[in-house]
Amino acid sequence: MPATPLTSPQTLLIDADDTLWENNIYFERAIAQFISFVDHKDHSPDQVREILFDVERESIRTHGYGLRSFSKSLVETFERLSVEPITPALHQTIQGFANLIAEQPMELLPEVATTLEYLSGRHRLILMTKGAFPEQSRKIARSGLGKYFAAAEIVAEKDPDAYHAMKAKYNLIPETTWMIGNSPKSDINPSLAIGLNAVFIPHDNTWFLEHEEVAQPLANQQLLVLEKFSLLRSHF
Repeated sequence: MPATPLTSPQTLLIDADDTLWENNIYFERAIAQFISFVDHKDHSPDQVREILFDVERESIRTHGYGLRSFSKSLVETFERLSVEPITPALHQTIQGFANLIAEQPMELLPEVATTLEYLSGRHRLILMTKGAFPEQSRKIARSGLGKYFAAAEIVAEKDPDAYHAMKAKYNLIPETTWMIGNSPKSDINPSLAIGLNAVFIPHDNTWFLEHEEVAQPLANQQLLVLEKFSLLRSHF
């Protein structure tokens, strides 16, 4: 990458959760509360967490991403661990851990709004996030960031097929298109796989299911790794 910002118009596909605003920290807090509530006598907290992670993997295949899927995972994990049948009261308590996530205030990451304002005056910005449509739509509305984007796409999964669809819908030119996000699995690797450029901005609390080794770009691609979102202003 050149030391000075790119002056030619680029298309920047930008992730939302844990790139523009905090997300996974709230799930981690809910998991900690759930594990404390379970207080299992035979399984350590780490073992309970691993069981929950296994259930989450299964739940995503059936229910997709988001709070509904997460809530079902908590209930099923409790059922697997408990020798007693779950009562309506217990069911409500366990679902409450997930419901608390929806009540959290929107917490933008540092300098996100000012950086988007700067970038939107120079390039075409498209928000690309995955998850349940109503849930992600509410987040976008609450964030107040929608005005900086030419479009917003909420997809069920961020895999090569989804990026191919984006490429066709928005007539993306690979040489001038960048996917920006915190997830190797959903943001960086699939976009590189179809020939786009990418900007990896790691987040300390990226969800475990988004962890992957970051792929290496091909000779005609670019991969940029930045410590924080605001540094995009130095490159674009």
